Amino acid sequence: MTPQLNEIWVYLSASPLLGLTVTLLAYQAAFWLYRRSGMNPLANPVLIAVTILVLLLTLTATSYETYFAGAQFVHFLLGPATVALAIPLYTQFRRVRSMLLPVLAGLVAGSLTAALSAIAIARLFGASLPTQLSLAPKSVTTPIAMGIAERIGGIPSLTAVLVIVTGILGAVGARYIFDAMKLRDPAIRGFAIGVASHGIGTARAFQVSEQAGAFAALAMGLNGALTALLLPLVLGWMR
Repeated sequence: MTPQLNEIWVYLSASPLLGLTVTLLAYQAAFWLYRRSGMNPLANPVLIAVTILVLLLTLTATSYETYFAGAQFVHFLLGPATVALAIPLYTQFRRVRSMLLPVLAGLVAGSLTAALSAIAIARLFGASLPTQLSLAPKSVTTPIAMGIAERIGGIPSLTAVLVIVTGILGAVGARYIFDAMKLRDPAIRGFAIGVASHGIGTARAFQVSEQAGAFAALAMGLNGALTALLLPLVLGWMR
């Protein structure tokens, strides 16, 4: 950056609203690109927005703490946004009730597979035990995943990064996997991506259809609760 621009940035960074403004602008730009691509999952707006923000913070030598002083307002809204997911879920209540047993079976299978396969693959490649344990809750929404990682002996900050990467990969690649498997039912597709890719996958499911989004939201919430309960027990038996 030129000296003049650097001085302007230093001045603006003193305002906590800068982080909020930059975050909203980055996502708006990313979503514009996403729509211009015909909503191609490869142009995932979260991935693009994160890339823009990382580049901006790196180029301006802005610390994460300074950025988050403003971005925390977006973080705060995650709670109300998660609760609001109950509304589309309520509209699909009859379908959920009719599929109760398959939903529960898929939930248990998906939750254990996501955690144990991550540990097995990490162990196969020689990852340290803390890294393996940090990977285990990667398919759970970030606040719950970090709490689980801390409880089982993982590294919460590493888990947070892995959760985001998992969500983005799921949102980008799930459609192609479902198509290859000839899975057409939006409820099944939504539930699967909710179990595997938490909030980011759920946001992608809502872009496809309300039914897919509702089942993804259900899976995300149930998977977080089940993983928090089962994972410490399963790992205790494995040790």
